[in-house]
Amino acid sequence: MRKIIESTFVTLNGVISDPHLWSAPYWDDEHSGYSMKLMESTEALLLGRETYEAFAEAWSGRSGDPYTDKFNSMRKYVASRTLTETTWNAELLVGDVADAVRKLKETEGGDLLKFGTGELSRTLLENKLVDEYHFWIFPVVAAGQKMFDGQDLAATHLELLDTTTFKSGIVVHKLAPKA
Repeated sequence: MRKIIESTFVTLNGVISDPHLWSAPYWDDEHSGYSMKLMESTEALLLGRETYEAFAEAWSGRSGDPYTDKFNSMRKYVASRTLTETTWNAELLVGDVADAVRKLKETEGGDLLKFGTGELSRTLLENKLVDEYHFWIFPVVAAGQKMFDGQDLAATHLELLDTTTFKSGIVVHKLAPKA
């Protein structure tokens, strides 16, 4: 059974929106190495519509390094109620998103890596479909949307699996839902 791994950039004060505005100064060899290691077992990306559209625009024209080439070539599964067609090696999840993701997890293959945090993340959390969370905590404070801000959620307890600290100040907490 495939795992779903969610990788999320977050500021010290919990902001997740617009990471391109505050995370780039911390990208270094350690950041790249961790990102590449995360991609090793990844066969496909799982994305919500907004993340898919932003990534397709930002990444599809890039090439020339192993991470970017793998990122662009792998299959992308997109959750959307408004898109009718996709590009960039993507396909839409049809029907109920939780059911579609559950079926994807049951297929043979490598892990599914999910970027972006929004409505899809909430659906995955509520349906207990995420196997690992990688929260990249950046040493920055910013204004913006916070994860699950203003949403009514039941408590979900997580178990710390590992912590990685980079010289830049990024700390990645690898967590899994408690059984």
